Amino acid sequence: MVRRGAVPAAVLLAAACLAGVCGDEFSILRTPQSVVFRDGSWPIPGDRIPDVAALSMGFSVEEDLSWPGLAVGDLFHRPRATVLVTVKGVDKLTLPVKGISYPIENAVPFSLDSVANAIHTLFSEETPVVLQLAPSEERVYMVGKANSVFEDLSVTLRQLRNRLFQDNSILSSLPLNSLSRNNEVDLLFLSELQVLHDIASLLSRHKHLAKDHSPDLYSLELAGLEEIGKRYGEDSQQFKDASQILVDSLQKFADEMYNLYSGNAVVEVVAVKTFNSPLTRKTRSILQSSQSESDNPYNLAYPYNYNYSVIFNIILWMMIGLALAVIVISYNLWNMDPGYDSIIYRMTNQKIRMD
Repeated sequence: MVRRGAVPAAVLLAAACLAGVCGDEFSILRTPQSVVFRDGSWPIPGDRIPDVAALSMGFSVEEDLSWPGLAVGDLFHRPRATVLVTVKGVDKLTLPVKGISYPIENAVPFSLDSVANAIHTLFSEETPVVLQLAPSEERVYMVGKANSVFEDLSVTLRQLRNRLFQDNSILSSLPLNSLSRNNEVDLLFLSELQVLHDIASLLSRHKHLAKDHSPDLYSLELAGLEEIGKRYGEDSQQFKDASQILVDSLQKFADEMYNLYSGNAVVEVVAVKTFNSPLTRKTRSILQSSQSESDNPYNLAYPYNYNYSVIFNIILWMMIGLALAVIVISYNLWNMDPGYDSIIYRMTNQKIRMD
């Protein structure tokens, strides 16, 4: 029963989405059978998107994620790769019907550094491929075999421009429509699409890395569509053509990466109009100890670490196993027949008989 004057949660959620709080979108293009995303309209907090990527790869997170969109899945078969593409300048892309999309609540800047660090820590002796790239900002981060696989990948603006005018670039096969080769903004957008093509092409030369046991991570940030919207306007034909070209390129890139990993890769797309707040680094204040004492006047216990349950289970079952071993050994010793079960008494008994 709903009280008079009470507003249902669904109405509040719809009003928030119309106001722009949930206007952005988190989409799943391809996913293996071991990772299950439920079909629904549950909003995902923008700062928890890295946790979704970590949990889908089988890693633990510091804070529990109470989001019903991600199911448990197969715990013994985790995906070999996660590909996350962030598209700035648009809150929604016309993706194919087979994909699943969720609204984003409070789209704040995020980073997959925690996932990359977990891969580097747990699989440092193997051959993981970790690539984080933002072509428009000339920002690149490579770990593991990514340095050798993507050695020829264009990462600077000058390299991207030169790559477009080579013989085997996407300009020879991509329909530009209203876009122009002589405009810097259009070339920036097209160069990002060229990066998507080159990543799949370079990785296809090292298919053995897609079949090893170490997981791979690809995080790409595309801002070319946002620049086209600023230059021509979102109602322009250039923006519409660029959006359609981007959707087709993303779907092709998702299919190529999915096939390279033999259907064992998760491909995700985040469409964000604008981020709500800049990404800031947390700092520790020298007055933190005194402030924490005043914030906790009741002397409450600190929250448990996410490793607490793991350590607790290890110690618990180890103690139970040791206790059972002591009981079994003590029982067998108590009921042992010295004349038959002990070699000491056997040897002594034979020596006495000989004497």
